[in-house]
Amino acid sequence: MTTLAIIALIIIAWSAFSRPLDRRGITSALVFTAAGFVVGAYVLGLIHVSLESAMAERFTEVTLVLLLFSDAARLDFRALRHQLGWPSRLLLIGLPLTMLAGFGAGVLAFPGMALASVFLLSTMLCSTDAALGQRVVTDTSVPARVRQALDVESGLNDGLAVPFFLVALDLANAELTTGITWAVVHNATDQIGWGLAAGVAAGLLGALLFRFTARRGWVGSEWRQILPLATALLAYALALKLGGSGFIAAFVGGMAFGRFSGEQGSGSTLFTEEAGGLLAAVTWIGFGAAAIAWAIPHLTWHVVLYAALSLTVVRMVPVAIAMLGKGVRAPTVAFIGWFGPRGLASVVFGLLVIERGVPQGATLLVTVIVTVALSVVLHGLTSAPLVGVYHRWYESHARSHPKAEEAVATTVPRQRRHLGTAGPGAPGTSAGESPIGR
Repeated sequence: MTTLAIIALIIIAWSAFSRPLDRRGITSALVFTAAGFVVGAYVLGLIHVSLESAMAERFTEVTLVLLLFSDAARLDFRALRHQLGWPSRLLLIGLPLTMLAGFGAGVLAFPGMALASVFLLSTMLCSTDAALGQRVVTDTSVPARVRQALDVESGLNDGLAVPFFLVALDLANAELTTGITWAVVHNATDQIGWGLAAGVAAGLLGALLFRFTARRGWVGSEWRQILPLATALLAYALALKLGGSGFIAAFVGGMAFGRFSGEQGSGSTLFTEEAGGLLAAVTWIGFGAAAIAWAIPHLTWHVVLYAALSLTVVRMVPVAIAMLGKGVRAPTVAFIGWFGPRGLASVVFGLLVIERGVPQGATLLVTVIVTVALSVVLHGLTSAPLVGVYHRWYESHARSHPKAEEAVATTVPRQRRHLGTAGPGAPGTSAGESPIGR
């Protein structure tokens, strides 16, 4: 009960001061992680959380599932279909190159590590989490096209990385009984195929039932928010049962629900988003209390080197290559490249590695923890000042180059609420535009 009370007090404190802190660019992930570290075993010793418990793993998975579903449910897919240029380059070119660059950085930083484990590490840290630099995707002073690219990339790359992660996990554990090529195809087919099937099935079931009963007034007002949340959990559970990716199922299920329920942008998934946000808060507190405290004694210069490379070269060079030929100026490329935070997905992958008992798993996990911790701090603290710097450059550039790629009119396809800070006159929002951000 003491642990629960302390977690509740931390969340209450953040909630009470969230608006002024957010205005200063201080993210919730940064506050929760720092607070967790202070009350955790390494400092005050007030709460104790085990990294190796199945409950911790499942808890973080469900957190990510709810956030992916609620994000996707507000995705205007018809608008996005005509604006896939930048996001598709980041996903189809940038993501694979990030894995390769991460592999190269791993060989450099960990010369004695098995190549399969190095590849596993690169897949664990290739996904981005826009929530860790939230202002970048909520502040309308950032061009809509840039926000769209970062937001859509963050929403989709978690699921796309899953098949590669699972293949790498099998390789690291020497559990493959077939060739690598066939294993990649087989795992990709299972994870993506069954994930898509589960997501479509659950999303359509929830959406059509919601639409049919809502029109007849059969859905009680208090249950309009519960049905989407249950749909997200159904997609996740069904995918796991079929052997597919629960993350892909959650995102696809959210898209199907938003498209066919007739509730896209209506706020019917607000409770799902808030529930995911609450679970994320608890996850970051646990991350600070348990993960960082566990990692400190295992810290080496190899780990710090890889973490630094992962957040800079490994991310920024692939982004630069992905944007070649599009006429995008260097400040925009650098801005998109820097804001590729590592977050919840990497934490989930790390817990799965520990559960499976991967050789050199401790080194892999401590590297993930240090990289994510650095990302929480660096991306959280730099989001507000760098948004200001980039906005000043963009305004000057757009005046002299009105047809610049960054200035192309773009509809931000994710109709999202910035909980706790958005509202009439809130910083980073303007009339007629819904702020985006987790």
